[in-house]
Amino acid sequence: MVRRTSRPRTTAAAGLDDLLESTARISANIEQVIEGKAEPIRLAMVVLLAEGHLLIEDVPGVGKTLLAKGLARSIDCSVRRIQFTPDLLPSDVTGVSVYNQESRDFEFKPGAVFANLVVGDEINRASPKTQSALLEAMEERQVTVDGITYVLEAPFMVIATQNPIEMEGTYPLPEAQRDRFTARVSMGYPSASAELEMLETHGGADPLDDLEPVADALEVRKLIEVVRGIHVSDDVRRYVVDLATATRESPDLRLGASPRATLQLLRAGRAQAALEGRDYVLPDDIQELAGPVLAHRLLPTAEAQVSRRSPEAVVADLVARVPLADAAATRRR
Repeated sequence: MVRRTSRPRTTAAAGLDDLLESTARISANIEQVIEGKAEPIRLAMVVLLAEGHLLIEDVPGVGKTLLAKGLARSIDCSVRRIQFTPDLLPSDVTGVSVYNQESRDFEFKPGAVFANLVVGDEINRASPKTQSALLEAMEERQVTVDGITYVLEAPFMVIATQNPIEMEGTYPLPEAQRDRFTARVSMGYPSASAELEMLETHGGADPLDDLEPVADALEVRKLIEVVRGIHVSDDVRRYVVDLATATRESPDLRLGASPRATLQLLRAGRAQAALEGRDYVLPDDIQELAGPVLAHRLLPTAEAQVSRRSPEAVVADLVARVPLADAAATRRR
């Protein structure tokens, strides 16, 4: 039996009450437009607090865009939507320098990426050249145009949707692009009761029309600072590295988790712990997030594909086999 020893209340712990109240308010607001999807909403909150980006991948009509827009409208901050199409240009995303005849100089016209929350609909419909326009912004939170670098204001989050089964007119996301998404979530079909509720509430009007912000960018920045202070023991760090190493050595995978994936798994673990009301991360947090954070980055071998062994199944198997860190030490430190 693990005994929890008392320890001084940290700065992160002092801000957890405010974090729990704020995130519960935002989640409840999103649930006004999406019924019965508590887990995807929670994962979206984890990614937001972890300063990451979210890829929502599922079949048409299950609420992918609704989740993205619900989160965007729940926070009073700058929001831009990009409808990805084959004719979309990189300059539409990042911006372009335009010559001003009055001033006789070039003026920078910011693109759609200059916002706190960027909603990218059907991201795999844009060409690889346009998709790559997001790489610098998502990783470095800056945009370079004509040799000049523009810093993106915090918080900055990209929420992208894509349809995994429709191949006509689409361009699969390259590995470098997928690796920049902190987590991937699937909405899934609603339960019968949730679908009945949807028919009742969505049948007459769009619920997004009445959705009001319940937080702002400043509040989100404060919540992120709280998450940054969540304690991570050496044992948990070692466990994260062990999981990532196991993906690189798995015979079922030809591409394992990158060091970026390791870092984002740790950040997501901090956010998960905060949402549980803890100021320290447990191996349980890492195990719960391993699938959403790692699976979309992995490439199965030809043999694994033939045997229909998905990356999600491989990650679940590795989580079951990789030894856990010392949980008792994790709680005491």
